[in-house]
Amino acid sequence: MQGHDLRRRVYDLLEHDNIPYTPSARLAHLIVAIVVINVSVMVLASVPEINARFGRLLMAVEIASLAIFALEYAARFWSVAGHAPVREMSPWRARLDYATSSLGIIDLLSVLPSGVALLGNERPMLVLVGMLPFFKLVRYSTAMRSLLAAVHAERRTLFGCLVILVGAVLTFASVMYAVEHEAQPDKFGSIPLAMWWAIVTLGTVGYGDVVPVTAMGKTVASFAIVGGLMMIALPVAIISGAFANEVRRHDFIVTWGMLARVPLFSHLRAAEIADIMRLLRTQTIETGEILVRRGEPASSMYFIAAGEVEIELPAQRVRLTDGSFFGEIALLQRTQRSGTVTAMRKSNLLALDAQDFHALIARAPKLAAHVQEVVKARLADTAVAQKGDIAADELTQAAQRDDDEGGVVV
Repeated sequence: MQGHDLRRRVYDLLEHDNIPYTPSARLAHLIVAIVVINVSVMVLASVPEINARFGRLLMAVEIASLAIFALEYAARFWSVAGHAPVREMSPWRARLDYATSSLGIIDLLSVLPSGVALLGNERPMLVLVGMLPFFKLVRYSTAMRSLLAAVHAERRTLFGCLVILVGAVLTFASVMYAVEHEAQPDKFGSIPLAMWWAIVTLGTVGYGDVVPVTAMGKTVASFAIVGGLMMIALPVAIISGAFANEVRRHDFIVTWGMLARVPLFSHLRAAEIADIMRLLRTQTIETGEILVRRGEPASSMYFIAAGEVEIELPAQRVRLTDGSFFGEIALLQRTQRSGTVTAMRKSNLLALDAQDFHALIARAPKLAAHVQEVVKARLADTAVAQKGDIAADELTQAAQRDDDEGGVVV
């Protein structure tokens, strides 16, 4: 096997593809499990009684985890040159881009500080830096990536909030110094000393170790408390709003991608696909639940947002998972279900009813014209028209997924 083919295979294996039961997904689950074990071991190692009794075992687990993380980093560093988008770069340029990326830095911090602390035999420092692998979960968690993306998108606004907060701390510290420094010179004898009180008060923590005693000081503190509530609410509102927008954007992109893969919609314009997206309704089915039965009237098509279903056809069984679709023919003509669809695990579906779809194309002449062209081409296959609503596309996407996973679904 040539070097670049091996690099590509290693890269594809290391990159989590969100498709269940693939080697890449299994490896991702293994790494997540090792991260959880590593962090748990570091927490236990900080307890003197546990460390005294199981110190050697905990150290062995930490060394094993560190070796795995180091091997993973080396494999990523070497194989990134096999990634298609960077093949035009020199291998070392691609590796440098990975090493300086946020995920590359997180991978390095999961290895380097722990290795240094291990060589120095500094147990407290080893426990501290042993928590760094926790941030590797960013690579495998959509929610964490969305949160980081939200913070990055609002970084200028958040920096503005920080500037306002610093200004408020300086203002209240200066005022409190002016009104309290004579009454409490040990606590408000300078602006830097008063800044501790301002930070604690504006942060709504209120330790109570430094409090005003004069009437004017208490009045200033009242305004600081109210101002602190607003200071805290402002960045929280910004981040929560940005996070919600990021989640909606992610869901929009995923749904758009599923719609665009359907031959019926593949040549539609962006506005037309957006109109169809508004018609989708969510549906959840539990493991073992039958969604449709063979022979029933077909009036909807389905997209699998997350989960896995099995379609039992007369001659074979087809399994479809995240991003797949089935029942497209139901939108083109009223027919019968050609197979029984059962959930293999809990699945979140998006359903598009034929009645809603035809009401939409009745209002959109251009879309209707396109659909009519597709109807003629798609239903020219008499086998599809007679056998039901499962077209060759469903079988093709299942076969492609089987090839990717290295197996055949029966």
